[in-house]
Amino acid sequence: MKNYVQRGDTLDIVAAAAVTSGSVQVVGTIIGVANTDAAIGETYALNVTGVYELPKTSALAIAVGDTLYFDAANKLVNKTSAGNTKIGVAVTAAANPSPSVNVRLNGAF
Repeated sequence: MKNYVQRGDTLDIVAAAAVTSGSVQVVGTIIGVANTDAAIGETYALNVTGVYELPKTSALAIAVGDTLYFDAANKLVNKTSAGNTKIGVAVTAAANPSPSVNVRLNGAF
């Protein structure tokens, strides 16, 4: 197949700002978890599928299967769609209060 580019689970992205490995990155409508550190202008690997433990709004109970969104201003996962970017679904429950939840990234919406 001559038009194949890459599998798509991990995308090569040019950093518009400094990137830290393990951080959630929002690039237009693409959202994922950085696989590596990168300085501005460097290419880094962005994982757009898989399950990751991510920080969440502490005072929020989350059930398995809840649709989750990323609040870029606070760098936290929550259940509020307004003003946030859809990131995936919860694969573990998380109590109120708790610091994190396991999220299955959905790749693209």
